[in-house]
Amino acid sequence: MDFHITVLPGDGIGPEIVAEAEKALAAIGAGFGHTFDFNHQIIGGIAIDTTGNPLPDETLAACRKSDAVLLGAVGGPKWSDPTASVRPEQGLLRIRKELELYANVRPVKLIPALAAASPLRPEIVRGTDMIILRELTGGLYFGQPQGREDTDAGRSAVDTLRYNEIEIERLVRTGFELARGRRRKLTSVDKANVIATGRLWREVAHEVARDYPDVEYQDILVDACAMFLIRKPTDFDVIVTENMFGDILSDEASMLTGSLGMLPSASLGGQRPGLFEPIHGSAPDIAGKGIANPLATILSAAMLLRNGLGLDQEAAVVEAAVEKVLDDGYRTADLTSAGQPSASTIEIGDLVVTNIHQACP
Repeated sequence: MDFHITVLPGDGIGPEIVAEAEKALAAIGAGFGHTFDFNHQIIGGIAIDTTGNPLPDETLAACRKSDAVLLGAVGGPKWSDPTASVRPEQGLLRIRKELELYANVRPVKLIPALAAASPLRPEIVRGTDMIILRELTGGLYFGQPQGREDTDAGRSAVDTLRYNEIEIERLVRTGFELARGRRRKLTSVDKANVIATGRLWREVAHEVARDYPDVEYQDILVDACAMFLIRKPTDFDVIVTENMFGDILSDEASMLTGSLGMLPSASLGGQRPGLFEPIHGSAPDIAGKGIANPLATILSAAMLLRNGLGLDQEAAVVEAAVEKVLDDGYRTADLTSAGQPSASTIEIGDLVVTNIHQACP
């Protein structure tokens, strides 16, 4: 089969890690008889430098026409002026909104070989296997009014936290469907004791829960969730929450797996192409050094295969190839202690590709 993939390498380490994910997809194509047509476009800081727009119209048009979108990372100190009217992150927010990608699926699964890489004790993190489902097109990141102004009392800024019941209902329902295919437990995270959107979130979540009597359901406040993620991470199966809470909690949860460099994500919504990316940023401090961990991006490519193209067997081969690399003892610098040997970005990618070739039918 032929598939058209729009590739958005972005900024910082983005081009380096995306290149390794493309190699993995090409290996899958060779092994299973698929053709992946990669169309490279710009987004983020490089797009600002080139066109003045963090999401050029040409990039968005290419994404709309593709079967899936693979993204690296955006941003960096060069474009981090808080007073700037145009910023790289605006491109990322806009593409989510334009493609109606309201559900961000973030798996947090500890590969057994990395139990010692977590800053928590192995007996705490061993067996961690959850999904954090983050609402992606509402909340503080999109609510209006938003902005800053100079007043008689000095500088002032406002962000608006707004949700409607349709946005909440569709995400919570997605969470229940995910839980039905896993361990049948869903945790809804809010701040219902303080904010009105949290109370609406809980009210709608309870209404949806009535349609899923076969799934164990619980509410938890976001601060308590942050604590229990560290104390008892294996208690969680599917966590569903709003935009900002999901952003923060999933970064916290990355430490359960040893590194931000291990967590992939899929942004999905309706019939439009999904967007697949690692949850980490552009890491400009290590860009060009060849030491970035490509595994989160390669695992995002596995999610692209499964969640974007419906290729479950192919996705499983990629995931097994990544796990074998780690079982064999290979690590990038983010997964090693000072003085321990580490493999380069390209070396890790090549090892994954070798394992894919060996596993393909």
